[in-house]
Amino acid sequence: MARSTQRRPVTRIRPGHDVVVRADTLAAEEPLEIRVGGRELAVTMRTPGGDFDLAAGFLLSEGVVAQADDVAAITYRGGELADGSNTFNVVDVTLAPGVPQPDPEASRAFYTTSSCGICGKASISAVRTVSRHAVAGDDVVVDTAFVSELPDRLREQQAVFATTGGLHAAALVDAASGDVLVVREDVGRHNAVDKVIGWALREGRVPLTGCVLQVSGRVGFELVQKASMAGIPVLSAVSAPSSLAADLAEEIGLTLIGFVRGGSMVVYTRADRVRHEHGADGASG
Repeated sequence: MARSTQRRPVTRIRPGHDVVVRADTLAAEEPLEIRVGGRELAVTMRTPGGDFDLAAGFLLSEGVVAQADDVAAITYRGGELADGSNTFNVVDVTLAPGVPQPDPEASRAFYTTSSCGICGKASISAVRTVSRHAVAGDDVVVDTAFVSELPDRLREQQAVFATTGGLHAAALVDAASGDVLVVREDVGRHNAVDKVIGWALREGRVPLTGCVLQVSGRVGFELVQKASMAGIPVLSAVSAPSSLAADLAEEIGLTLIGFVRGGSMVVYTRADRVRHEHGADGASG
């Protein structure tokens, strides 16, 4: 199977130093075709690894499935190498009996880049997928000290980022126990999130009640959408959310936290779930 990193020669140029030619490690990026019942549904550029989780998470995000029992099997299909060997770049998802296949008219065989999770949507109205796992009623509460630690805990488990410096990451954390349930890396931030929620789906953990989704970068609309589809009540990021991300989080009752750095943070929505260290509920700007 393809690896998550690749080595290639590079020329390094630095002021005051000799030019050096040496090997460098890059994050791998390859296409993954996702099929459902043998029919192509999507192609995304991703970092190989966790492909079954990615496929499951993508289908959860798109509303095709909602729980582990909706998926009967996920398998690799044959690739296109001249020697007949598998490229491991095509996965086929078999839905359980009774689970509707994606509508050929409403769905689309679309292409997404590693930086865009919803570029193939046919219309603005199709972007807002309704979740079967409401988060507004989740009574989870997180301490600011707990949230402040999450970026460092995520970084500690980014093995590929440590060697390449070129990957996004996402983690699922149980707010009650503090346990990091899973961490996934990918060249695409939306793929990293699909991988962690796909893992949760396949493990029978969806909806992810009482959990926090920690991401390594900014938060666009699609990440809030994915958290909603998995039933995650709290989304934390080291950078800023977009206005549409904050609007959706407010609409569905999800707690959205940004700029989590060095003990400070900004809570954009549902601040009642964030508890200050000194005991006052809520959050300051």
